[in-house]
Amino acid sequence: MKEISLINHSKGALGLRFFGLGPNLIPTNGLRKLQKLLDANTFWAKSRKITDLKKCLANSDVVISIWVGNEIVGFGRALTDGVYRGVLWDIVIDQNHQGKGFGKLIINNLLSSKKIKHIKKLYLMTTNKKLFYSQFDFKEVTSQKLLIREI
Repeated sequence: MKEISLINHSKGALGLRFFGLGPNLIPTNGLRKLQKLLDANTFWAKSRKITDLKKCLANSDVVISIWVGNEIVGFGRALTDGVYRGVLWDIVIDQNHQGKGFGKLIINNLLSSKKIKHIKKLYLMTTNKKLFYSQFDFKEVTSQKLLIREI
């Protein structure tokens, strides 16, 4: 069986962004593998460009990835002001690895990170995983409306 590795990347995921580092700091073309993970397993993150992924990671406060051998199978990130608000973004588990607890690992590591664990309000948007996130005390908000501006 291949080794499972959870990586709590440094702020901005420097190694992943510039060197494509995966487990054990070994170059694995990690950024392209992240792009493939998103393309294959999401409708909302398809066709993201490598240059845009680099910017997105550079500006993320917390970045977590899960690897089986040299393949990335899970990913999640968070942004925060460090006190009042934070948002979880881009949480994805490869469809062939769902049901193995990898999603829980990603969420638990995001929630326990220094930057996120004391945030007063943590936001998350999901299309069809409301039940999954409810186990982490996320609740549906019906008193507010989601507004979006797309360019």
